[in-house]
Amino acid sequence: MEMEMEMEMAMAMAMAMVAVVGEEYCAEGERELTVRKTSVFYPGDGFAAYDHRTGDLVFRVDTYALADRRQMMKQLVLMDPHGASILTVRRKWPSLHQRWEGFKGERIEGQKPLFTVRRSSIFGGDRSVVAVEVHAPAAAAAAAVGEVEYRIEGSFAQRCCRVLYGGGGGMGGRVAAAEEEGGGDGMGMVVAEIKRKVDSCAHGAVVLGRDVFSLCLAPRFDSAFAMGLVLVLDQISGDDDDDHDDDEAVSVNAATLLEENDCAIDRRTIGKP
Repeated sequence: MEMEMEMEMAMAMAMAMVAVVGEEYCAEGERELTVRKTSVFYPGDGFAAYDHRTGDLVFRVDTYALADRRQMMKQLVLMDPHGASILTVRRKWPSLHQRWEGFKGERIEGQKPLFTVRRSSIFGGDRSVVAVEVHAPAAAAAAAVGEVEYRIEGSFAQRCCRVLYGGGGGMGGRVAAAEEEGGGDGMGMVVAEIKRKVDSCAHGAVVLGRDVFSLCLAPRFDSAFAMGLVLVLDQISGDDDDDHDDDEAVSVNAATLLEENDCAIDRRTIGKP
């Protein structure tokens, strides 16, 4: 029985890590991206994502040059360092739940979405749960039937949230039940986290402002898909500065901070609520 449950957990993890945008964005090991807003005046006004280890530019979003801000609020394009379109996220109208869809490359009319993101409730403010359904062919094949589902919990505006695998093809319920039996609460496996960026090289260590943050990914989790979720979360949250007055960099105790902000997503984190 225990071996069977371990096999089901392994299968669930394999489904959670199926490429959504492309295999080329699925690293074999854990990965951390440093994400920077290239303009802090409006939500969605440009992003740049760098590999934490190498410092290389990985993704960029250049929307601040658009003349029509109404168009920018409807559609955002994730690009590679050379400006080639990787993913388009587009808001679906009308929608009470802030419903967004992700399309491979530059969206064309009639194209089917890879995934759908929506706020699970029209109420609940910044900390309401965001639901993600993946329709990509590879994910659907891995799940056997239906869509692969994820949940995003926490506060993106505070740069403190995580992506949890919620199941697919009926597997999610069995995994959740197994976690309950093992002492968890069945909330799913953590596959990505967004955290405040820590400059450990500074004297005493410094938590940087919210315009720079860490995107931490479990092995094989699609980084382009994760960045697409970041773009949607930024639009949904709106980065309401009136509700958050902690945007300035803050000096803290280095040892405590590094312990609390460890970005490694290992066995102690994956599968924990």
